[in-house]
Amino acid sequence: MMEFIDSHVHLMDRKYNQDLPQVLANARAAGVSAMVNIGYDLDSSRRAVAMAKEEDDLYAVVGIHPHDAVTCTPEALAELEQLAGEQKVVAIGEMGLDYYRNLSPKDAQQQSFRDQLRLAKKLNKPIVIHDRDAHGDVMDILREEKIPEAGGVLHCYSGSWEMARQAMKMGLYISIAGPVTFNNARRLQDIAKLMPLSHLLIETDCPYLTPEPYRGRRNEPAYVVEVAKMIASVKGVPLEEVARATTMNAKRLFGI
Repeated sequence: MMEFIDSHVHLMDRKYNQDLPQVLANARAAGVSAMVNIGYDLDSSRRAVAMAKEEDDLYAVVGIHPHDAVTCTPEALAELEQLAGEQKVVAIGEMGLDYYRNLSPKDAQQQSFRDQLRLAKKLNKPIVIHDRDAHGDVMDILREEKIPEAGGVLHCYSGSWEMARQAMKMGLYISIAGPVTFNNARRLQDIAKLMPLSHLLIETDCPYLTPEPYRGRRNEPAYVVEVAKMIASVKGVPLEEVARATTMNAKRLFGI
């Protein structure tokens, strides 16, 4: 069976409270060998760490989402540093900027992003970056602060091809999620076609952004295969090639 890694999930979400064992079983049956469970505040980060201890194929990322940037206090950063010392914590994030919803002031988002970048560099952990409608400021902060030697990923990519090229030069991977399967996603499909497999990850961002043909349902890690299928289709390469490359990249980035 082909092997896939879902590089960005939120399995601590309450939408999985009733059937998480079945969701994990579905993923394994689909060939998903590992899932990277991403924290977005202190509580979800703690739960991601706890879940990683319980399941061999779950890994944790700890961080504070830009929506919660105002909670990124020195005390919170100290707890993130402590959590990052746990054995299966593979990165810091998701951090970044979100100017679409603006649930935290822009200056607080930018400071939280910088603080978590500095923490990741201190710990030499990869970074998981959230960027929505904030492409210019995200890239400016990455240029100013520099990324950790361990690298990182721009998750659920929504920028331009030129931005992707700049990010790859910095040492970042680009992760593509369910929207690449949408009928109106021509621009993202064009970027997927151009993306070298050497810098590509795949993800669901579940429970959000469910890919076709499951759109309208709750998303889950098993559906990451649909993302890989679309990338293989637009690139004109076998699915096995996309599966192999993206799995190797995820293992390399996260030390899985």
